[in-house]
Amino acid sequence: MGRRTVRWYGRVLVAFAAALCVMLAGAAGQAAADGIPTPYAFAQDATTVKGTTDTTNSVRLEPGRAYKSSIGRDGKLYYRLELDTTSNAYVSATAVPRPGTTVSYSDGVKVSVQDANSRHCSFSGTAHFGATQSPHPIAAWASRETGGDQYACQTAGTYYVVVERSGTANSPSGDWDLELSYVSEPALKKAAGSTSAPEVWNSASPDALAGNPKRRRGGAGFATATSLKQGIWQDGISPGQTLFYKVPVDWGQQFYATADLGSSSRGRGYVGTALVMSLYNPVRGFVDDVGSGYDGSQRSAALDPLPPVAYENRYALNDRVSGMRFAGAYYLVVHLSAQVADKIGDGPFGLTLRVRVDGTARTGPAYAGQPQPRDAFALPAGDSDEVADGTVGGAAAIGGGGSSGSGSGSGSGTMRLVAAGGIGTGSALVLGLGLWAVVARRRAGVAPEDADTASAPMPAPWERGAPRGR
Repeated sequence: MGRRTVRWYGRVLVAFAAALCVMLAGAAGQAAADGIPTPYAFAQDATTVKGTTDTTNSVRLEPGRAYKSSIGRDGKLYYRLELDTTSNAYVSATAVPRPGTTVSYSDGVKVSVQDANSRHCSFSGTAHFGATQSPHPIAAWASRETGGDQYACQTAGTYYVVVERSGTANSPSGDWDLELSYVSEPALKKAAGSTSAPEVWNSASPDALAGNPKRRRGGAGFATATSLKQGIWQDGISPGQTLFYKVPVDWGQQFYATADLGSSSRGRGYVGTALVMSLYNPVRGFVDDVGSGYDGSQRSAALDPLPPVAYENRYALNDRVSGMRFAGAYYLVVHLSAQVADKIGDGPFGLTLRVRVDGTARTGPAYAGQPQPRDAFALPAGDSDEVADGTVGGAAAIGGGGSSGSGSGSGSGTMRLVAAGGIGTGSALVLGLGLWAVVARRRAGVAPEDADTASAPMPAPWERGAPRGR
């Protein structure tokens, strides 16, 4: 087989793969339009690991890597870290209840970093489902930090990430999937000038943004979060669905966000905490959230003003302040309670996000090395035009949101989207016959180098003997 032939067959395969991707993306959009909540999209490069019930046999986590695991009811799992004396380590665990799971107010996940003597390091976090009592992805984080006398765990050596299920004794059974993220932050080239957090900043709410909204479809996980910049953005959200967005916020800048849930003529009930918007920092550390009830009338919820991003914020005792310690992608995560379906309707409901980033970006701290992953504190491009209006990227943006992605551990999300979109044997046959027609031209004597300009393809089987041009 000559090189031209190889290249020709390569083009055929690429075209086939592209067509299949378009159809799968269309299926995702159709599933969203039909009000089917998209499964959580785990990072495609996530390594599956098994947490252990003891430290002795725990699996080592590497910085800059993503991991997938699971935890059972009343579970307490260990994972291992090998740390130096200078780097800060941040570990986040995103808990994803499997389909059909029920949760209570106090159910949640707790994450801590501990040393060999079971001492907790710098910070431990817990996330709960809260008043929505609706199963959805929740994330908690923990850290081991260096460079200050107030911190424990300053020596190099082996440490342990401990992930625990929390809740009442009557918590529903069933495993939750986990996505683990481990980010390593290098030390500064020289010691920070201040070891106290700023106490004063502009805490006034800014003027409302004006202008026409643009359509954007939210992602289905942290790894697939849709990039936004300052502006007004519209999406659609269905009961039980969680949408992920990321916004670039540089050193010295302040972030503001408001979520508006549109009115609906359906339903006569009321859900006390229907919409929840949460903010996470670049290491997926929880910063703040806000919620709103819903009875079918329009509702709006805004995050309280946050301080400008500054390295020194980490020294604050207030989580809202200390979380704003990095430049990079800040994640907006919006969830609509599953109970809305029973009281108001299946949706999707209109969602409008008003995102504002104020202040002039300034130079950040000089790190002595590279974070892991290297882009951990880099600014995302923001405002991805490829997911604007219409076409594959923006289809059904108002009709339901939720981008496609890999499925949760309970099954293949891709196959569920194929079923939802109606891609079955017939569509596969169309693609197969298209590929057959191209290959047939090759066998009929059309040289690969001339295939792109051949005037008449070989007829399909049912067309043989029929006049051309019909």
